[in-house]
Amino acid sequence: MAIFLSEMQNIEEISGEDELIRLLLKRQSELNSLLEVTRAINKNISTPVLIQMLEVIMQNYLQVGRLRFLIEHEGTFVCISSYGGDEESAKSLYQACRKLSKARSLTSLANHDDNLLKKYDYFIPFHQKSKAIAYALIGDFNTTEEMLSNDLNFIQTLINVIVVALENKRLFRERMESERFKREMELAQEVQNMLIPMRLHKETAVEIGAKYFPHQNIGGDYFDFIRVNEHEFLWCVADVSGKGISAALLMANFQASLRAWSAVEEDLTNIVERLNQIVLKNTKGERFITLFVAKYNEKTRKLNYINAGHNPSILYHDGEAVPLKLGTTMIGAFDELPFLNQGEVDVDPGSMIFNYTDGLMDYDIPVTKSWNEDKLLEFVINNGDLSPDKFNQTLLDHLNLIIKGKPIDDITLLTLRIF
Repeated sequence: MAIFLSEMQNIEEISGEDELIRLLLKRQSELNSLLEVTRAINKNISTPVLIQMLEVIMQNYLQVGRLRFLIEHEGTFVCISSYGGDEESAKSLYQACRKLSKARSLTSLANHDDNLLKKYDYFIPFHQKSKAIAYALIGDFNTTEEMLSNDLNFIQTLINVIVVALENKRLFRERMESERFKREMELAQEVQNMLIPMRLHKETAVEIGAKYFPHQNIGGDYFDFIRVNEHEFLWCVADVSGKGISAALLMANFQASLRAWSAVEEDLTNIVERLNQIVLKNTKGERFITLFVAKYNEKTRKLNYINAGHNPSILYHDGEAVPLKLGTTMIGAFDELPFLNQGEVDVDPGSMIFNYTDGLMDYDIPVTKSWNEDKLLEFVINNGDLSPDKFNQTLLDHLNLIIKGKPIDDITLLTLRIF
């Protein structure tokens, strides 16, 4: 009996040593796997390759026959790893995982009543603070009872490392996108500042006042005053759709084209048609520009103008105000402008012409009763004898009194007094 007990003890010692050796070898393999994954992460390896490494470790080393790995993306969850068994939709997987939303750690799915979840052995949630950012479902898990706890801990560690890596990739992309957007806005602002005249050309035949307020530091408005020749000058107020560097570059190209064609072409109709073709060619119809452009002849006192889908400028003289509406639709939207009517008016000495962009009329609260085009006409009639600078400032002060909301677009005011 003593000899039998001694032999059994030796067998148990050998078995214990074998188990310890097996555990140590397994731990060594686990560390090697984590090291390879960490190296891949440090090399900024692509997400598909990282997921492929996870699947190889899970299938070949951990003997996990079925895996579903979901991560949060833009308010929903997408499945980025799926192998083993019949494939489910990402929506059905997410809905099933939501039934375990209260779980904060690994949860056994044995005997679960949900038809989808009961195909799996374990559910593993991953949280960032209180927010769920990933879920894993593992099934057909082939391991021994002695190694179950060890293997489950390793699976959680492995997937958590990858979740953190993916989250860091996302944060890095967002930071890079933010930096790119910030730089784009800075460049757009630099371009915009070059387009807006620092000071307007001094003239004896006309007095000019201007105000420009870009919305959120970068705008799509543009205005210009051009002396065409000894007896004529031209001005323009415009608004390009969209924001950013592409809109600013489009407006820069528009300014250059306007200045070039106004130097060689006398007829405003031809200039606007040329501008329409240039904008259409540059934007393929994806952006458009509204504008009011006018040319004044000091000898004849004739004002020719075209309103291309823009807010009508207002001609004021001796208590009367007239909107200048003739023209066409916005430019850059059609291969050929569907109609084009050039307006012509006689300008009496001392007349004022007020030009503006739509930001003057648009606010973040409804203001149609207190402020609209009829109210603007009334204001011009009551204040049209002021100097251009004084008129602009009085208008802004008036709006601050009657409107409590904030403008939702750029505001440009260009006021001319023609002597």
